[in-house]
Amino acid sequence: MTGRGEVKTGADHLAALRDGREIYIDGERVSDVTTHPAFRNAVHQVAALYDHQALPENLERMTFAAPVAGGYARINRCWQQPKSHAELVARRRALSEWAEQSGGFLGRSPDHVASSLLGQVIGIEVIRRHGEARAQALLDYFDEVRRHDHYVSYVIINPQADRNKAWGEQGEELVARIVDEDAEGITVRGAKMLGTGAIMANELLVANLQPLRPGEEDLATSFAIPMATKGLKLLSRKSYEAAAVSPRDNPLSARFDENDALVWFEDVKVPWDRVFVHRDTDMCRAQFHDTLGHTFQNYQSQIRLMVKVRFLVGIARRIADTIGTSAMPPVRETLGKLAAQAAMVEGMVVGMEAAGHLQDGYFVPNKHMMYAAQVLTQELYPKLIETIRGLAGGALIMLPSSARDGENPELARIIGLTQRSPVSGAQERVDFLKLAWDALGSEFGSRHVQYEMFYAGAPFVTCAHSYRTYDWAAAGALVDKMLA
Repeated sequence: MTGRGEVKTGADHLAALRDGREIYIDGERVSDVTTHPAFRNAVHQVAALYDHQALPENLERMTFAAPVAGGYARINRCWQQPKSHAELVARRRALSEWAEQSGGFLGRSPDHVASSLLGQVIGIEVIRRHGEARAQALLDYFDEVRRHDHYVSYVIINPQADRNKAWGEQGEELVARIVDEDAEGITVRGAKMLGTGAIMANELLVANLQPLRPGEEDLATSFAIPMATKGLKLLSRKSYEAAAVSPRDNPLSARFDENDALVWFEDVKVPWDRVFVHRDTDMCRAQFHDTLGHTFQNYQSQIRLMVKVRFLVGIARRIADTIGTSAMPPVRETLGKLAAQAAMVEGMVVGMEAAGHLQDGYFVPNKHMMYAAQVLTQELYPKLIETIRGLAGGALIMLPSSARDGENPELARIIGLTQRSPVSGAQERVDFLKLAWDALGSEFGSRHVQYEMFYAGAPFVTCAHSYRTYDWAAAGALVDKMLA
């Protein structure tokens, strides 16, 4: 792409994934994630995101021309450092369009960590406190992955066998730590989690989002490596894609299971030009919270969730129409509340932008409004799912066992008689309700409930961020004014 203005395509991404990376599932190593039945559909859905941006009619909306040595590169707008409110909105619209390709069910799509890196680079002066070499390493890395439009995933949480103990007090060789270093770089051994989407990514960013304390300097590092780095092993969780009966029976889990994985570092050597934090416990926190890394990555998450909630509310209305209840006043009341909740999520995203400000020459979203949205949506999502399931009642249960039932003429006749709807034919009704169940009640759907409740941290964590960033002085001044 460099110097020619060519945009990354799905074929480019698929080719890059055939790099010999070490992925394990069901006790065996995966030879090619682009063809393995546990991953291939999701991998191709990610590739489809790049194909979408490469279509001539989408190029201006989805990409921008980034200057590089020798010319420019056409890359996704997730890498764009907005210099105005208009550019921030244009960037959000591109991210929304990517999210629409999966209904928001790709939680760690390529724009997520790209957004985090963008926020860190905007706040590069924070990293410079740690040393010019580390700051330059991050700037050079950002330039590299941005230029190639790489899909970067991350692992920023430590595994914890005993929650009564600090990270540094966990059992030997559990938490990833520096075990050696020399003139070439550092050597890392141990585990990190949760590598969501890492199986489908080009690069892996390793960091510590959770606080470390003095004495845990061996754990205090941040770096980035290619997925095929020697000694890097990913142990996949159960694949919902592999368990899906068919794309017709499981239209979401068969295509959008981005996967989660334990990441194990078996004496992985990381060169110094890929190390961003070195043995500094406070800088691990500052990398995300003193820069705008945490702000931009979770702003992206709220953009994606905005699309996902809109999709789910669309399912709710379609359920009511399909089973013939949408004209009932109590059902309309419920649908009206769901519509208001969807508008609230969208309004908070727009509010983050409208209340944004210029910082170091870039227009950035309002941090407190982002954290407020996190607090509210963590609580909202499981209630939203429960409400929509309540609208469906038994309709989500009384469905054929699989699409193969329809291939039997006698069963197809019975299905045609029993799967009736005032707005659709029998097969259309079955197909839609299978989609609804996959989103609302399947193992895949249940994983998404857990994900939306905890991806940003436990509620006490997100509430603490909201507390920390709210303008208490302004609120208190109103109280003082009344007292006066």
